[in-house]
Amino acid sequence: MAITFEDTEPSLRWIRLTGRLDIPGIDAISAAFAELSAATSRHVVVDLSGVDFLVSFGIRELITNAKLIHKRGRRMVIFVGSNQAVHKTLATTGIDTLIPTFTEAAPASRAALG
Repeated sequence: MAITFEDTEPSLRWIRLTGRLDIPGIDAISAAFAELSAATSRHVVVDLSGVDFLVSFGIRELITNAKLIHKRGRRMVIFVGSNQAVHKTLATTGIDTLIPTFTEAAPASRAALG
């Protein structure tokens, strides 16, 4: 599991996760993900387009960080791009109703910025 980020605007950060978002993958990125998402003063787009596999623990990690971001008055959205497997998993579990999920980058950025 790998994590990278880019501050695309003064108030927007894109966090890209790639690899398997399973238990070992979450262990590898959990602290960095929390620091990059919840500890920033920016709104956040979490890019899951490069995630090969997503389990319930990965979904819990997303929800936990989304709650922390929301408590600080900011927004988090998810970008899945053309990753149908991850998009289907998020839709099946209903997470896409809690954290807005997008298949296109521009609408994801706009939604995060409000």
